[in-house]
This record gives sequence, C-alpha cells and structure tokens, in this order.
Amino acid sequence: MAIMMEVPGADGLGEAVDALRRWQQDGSPWQLHPGDLGWFWRSGAEATAAALRIWRRDGRILAVGLLDGADLLRLTTAPDVRQDEELARRLTEDVITPERGVLPAGKVAIEAPKDALLQDLLPEHGWRLDEPWTPLRLDLTEPVQDPGVRIEVIGAEQGHVHAAVLRASFDKSAFTTERWHAVASGLPYADARSLVAYDDRGDAVAAVTVWSAGEGKPGILEPMGVHRDHRGHGYGRAITIAAAAALRELGSSSAAVNTPSSNVAAVATYRSAGFEALAENRDLARG
Repeated sequence: MAIMMEVPGADGLGEAVDALRRWQQDGSPWQLHPGDLGWFWRSGAEATAAALRIWRRDGRILAVGLLDGADLLRLTTAPDVRQDEELARRLTEDVITPERGVLPAGKVAIEAPKDALLQDLLPEHGWRLDEPWTPLRLDLTEPVQDPGVRIEVIGAEQGHVHAAVLRASFDKSAFTTERWHAVASGLPYADARSLVAYDDRGDAVAAVTVWSAGEGKPGILEPMGVHRDHRGHGYGRAITIAAAAALRELGSSSAAVNTPSSNVAAVATYRSAGFEALAENRDLARG
C-alpha cells in the first residue's frame, strides 16, 4: 500500500504522542520529542493537531512532523525506516511541493534526524545546510548534584508564577498564565514537570519545563529561562541541574537540550550543569 499523509484531528493527537514516545532512544540523533508537542500545546489542542503531519503505510505511523511556525517543519521517523527509500522520496515530494500543504513556497526549513535518507535527497532539490545547533546530553544513571537553591514543582495554582518567569526570560514573549494551563492540559504533560527556582529573598528567578518520554528513555528541557533581572548569579545552572534531577525521578535515562550554537551563553550554562556537548546538527533550508 502507498504511503499516505494526513492531518490528524484533535482526537488523533494521542496516537502521534505515543509514536514519538516509542521512537526516543539514547544514542540516536536529535529528533522531534513528545515534549515538543507538549510545549506547542500552549496554543491549544486544535492548533497542535492542525500543525501535525503524519505519514502512514498499511496503517502504521512511519513519520511525524510538526509545523513549528509557518516556515519550519520539525520531523522524525520510526528508527527502522530512516533509510526507507519509499518513505524518503514521499517525504521529499511532500516537503518540496507547496500544494501538498506541508511547507509553503519561499524561505522554509526542515529539522530531521541526521541519519535520515531525507537529508541526502533534499540537497538534490536545492536545499542547503542552515545555521548549526548544539545538542547537549546528561546521563542520568547516577544521581545529579544539588542545585543549591530552592526549587518548587509548579501546580495549577502556581501556573502564573512559572508563566511570569518565562515571560521575563525571553524578549517579546507572549506566554501567559492561560497558555501555561493549556500546556498543562496537554497529553504529553502527563510525563512533564514545571519547575521554578527561588533566590534567598524568595523571588522567582528561573523556570523550566521538563518532558519525559517514559521509563528508560531520554527526556528534554523545553523551555528553560532565567528572569532578566536575575541573570549572572548561576540560576541558569541551578535550574538546569534541578531539571535533570526531575527527569531522573520521572524515569528518564538521560536529559537533553538543543540550542543554537551561536548562543554561546546557553551552551556554557548547560555545560556548567554537567551536560556534554555533542556533534552539531543543522536544519536544511530553502530560499
């Protein structure tokens, strides 16, 4: 049977999340994680479903893509079909053809695992390597160190605190308490925790959300931010250590994060928390 692409309804989100959970493996190249869908859920379940693309063959999900904005497709596949030529060619045709409803014409980019055959096919159609990103990883076999500051796990009644810190951490952020509750209502949040770090005066200074993919699988940090009024005091390192500890409690085998290589400060923060910088990866871009 031919490979078919679909846009799932909100009732089909669970199937996509489950597939992404199954596909997470330590040692695999950076790929779309259920936590990425969880963070996108801040726009609501309907918007998340509309941004998803699923490819199937004989009923089996082979690939899942998330339109993270109008011009970026974040895509991964089941590990055993990364070199499947039929899938790679179908993905290529769908990606390069605006009428297919995956990516529009003009300047666009795609994030896909480095070992996917798609990485070899798109350059044949004029796509080029984009800016480098640095994935970082911390093994969670052993307990992590104490973060050295007070950390709280944020529940529904404190969602406004987490939202306020994130809003103060990123320029032009529109992350509201309502959006925090939207994230917390999403299916992937069953394997997630929101954390806030406090200074000695009791001020909320840093925040992070961590996402597990299940017992024995890698988890991710998405997003992590330090309040602009409290930078330069090691709070980024502290909240990152706390994030790793939370993922270990959730059963994750490792903690991972992916950041632009140009963000030298962020890379340094994660490394100071014990994360190891891995080989850079690059999106493929057109236009």
